[in-house]
Amino acid sequence: MRWVRVAGLVLALLSAACFVGTDGEGEPPEGPPPASAEESPGEQEDGTMTAEEFERDVEGAVEVAEGYWGQRVRGFEPVRRIVPYRQEGEVACGGQPLTRNNAAYCSAGDFIAYDVNFAVGAFRQVGDAFIFYLLGHEYAHAVQARLGIALRFTIQQELQADCMAGAYIGDSVKAGALRLAQGDIDEFRRGLLAVGDDPSVPWFAPGAHGTAEQRTDAFFEGYEGSLEPCDVG
Repeated sequence: MRWVRVAGLVLALLSAACFVGTDGEGEPPEGPPPASAEESPGEQEDGTMTAEEFERDVEGAVEVAEGYWGQRVRGFEPVRRIVPYRQEGEVACGGQPLTRNNAAYCSAGDFIAYDVNFAVGAFRQVGDAFIFYLLGHEYAHAVQARLGIALRFTIQQELQADCMAGAYIGDSVKAGALRLAQGDIDEFRRGLLAVGDDPSVPWFAPGAHGTAEQRTDAFFEGYEGSLEPCDVG
């Protein structure tokens, strides 16, 4: 595992949507990933200028995730592929096209896909911590699939994934695989407060992820307490 400095995180730019395909066929497109990302006006760059640079950083995050879950799940098999895409419908899971501004784990094809333009744009603004939350949350869905975890409501699945992402990041910091800069914890907290569902969204609604308070609590329970509060067992 390599050392990674985690910069400021503002998760308001992170799409709340996660799609977990459970039936049908899911298959990422073949061929090379996109060569570059679209520019967005007013972006504050954080050292990453192209999709290729972002993908190299993703490789480092994948390495940490594989090492982390490989130590905690007996017989763990890494996710088959990490797939960048740039157009709606370019990647499908279970017959459903993945939308723009999204990241998702597809259990049908066992791959994680993300909109490269959205991801690179957000990474430029929030820093390299964005990768670890983005990948950590989706990799948590992959681990849920490997462990046969299928909770009744979407919100339960998503809050558990937030907790698992927190455990992955927190435990990796404790182990020295990741290194936080001063002020990053407060930035994690501020960012998480920005991605919650509107309080008017029913907790039992399909696609519900949880309020800002619920998502923040779930993430930091994992960050501080490892996997035990995530009820993965």
